[in-house]
Amino acid sequence: MGTTPLEKKLLEVNNIEVVYNDIIQVLRGVSLNVPKGRIVSLLGTNGAGKTTTLRAISGLLKPENGAIREGVIHFNGDDITALNGTDIVKQGVVMVPEGRRVFKHLTVNENIRVGSITRSDGAENIKKNNELMYRHFPRLSNVTNRMAGYSSGGEQQMIAIARALMAAPDMLMLDEPSLGLAPLLVKEIFENIQKINQEMGTTILVVEQNARIALAISDYAYIMESGRIVLEGESETLQDNPDVREFYMGITQGGGRKSFKNVKSYKRRKRWM
Repeated sequence: MGTTPLEKKLLEVNNIEVVYNDIIQVLRGVSLNVPKGRIVSLLGTNGAGKTTTLRAISGLLKPENGAIREGVIHFNGDDITALNGTDIVKQGVVMVPEGRRVFKHLTVNENIRVGSITRSDGAENIKKNNELMYRHFPRLSNVTNRMAGYSSGGEQQMIAIARALMAAPDMLMLDEPSLGLAPLLVKEIFENIQKINQEMGTTILVVEQNARIALAISDYAYIMESGRIVLEGESETLQDNPDVREFYMGITQGGGRKSFKNVKSYKRRKRWM
């Protein structure tokens, strides 16, 4: 990755291969880096391998009958390739999975505070962090005592992110945070993500299909196809790449718009692989 000598690579994924059920190969030599304090996007269509990449980093492959067959993952200089999910959280990596999984029968505030269960830095620090979450997600401050199951999809996504941040992670990983949300809510959530990075210094790796908004807030991005990284670069540069504009942002050379879902996958593969 194009990092400067002063940037520390917090996460280093080196040539990993992932198989499910000892047969199905999903990742085929994926390598990526995430510098400390940066936002990095991992983009691609359904089935490209984005979520599997996050699961591999998080130590969450085993419940899905998956395993890293080759390669190595380092976080903060330590080899975390073989660690389980709980130990990886203790290392400082927390993932917000796709689907806005909240505890529906707990209140909004109870959901958020659950995220502090792994912390041992004292009740006062946890309380301060709890208050900070409401400053980052002011929409939630009006519904603290509501059962989370009655919250809107956007509010549930904010709860899930706030809960993850209560663990005070060095790196936050987000899997499709925009999925199923209205454009205005997506804009609000991504503004929150950018603020969290800037004000809390949290390093962020975000998986997204919405390339337009992900590239707008990230520093660097990778694009996956069929379990491989096929393109990478500074986000600002990728925003001007004609292939990215056509295949992922739905902008044709004439300036018109179309859905990337209508672009045949073989056309992308032929261009990049």
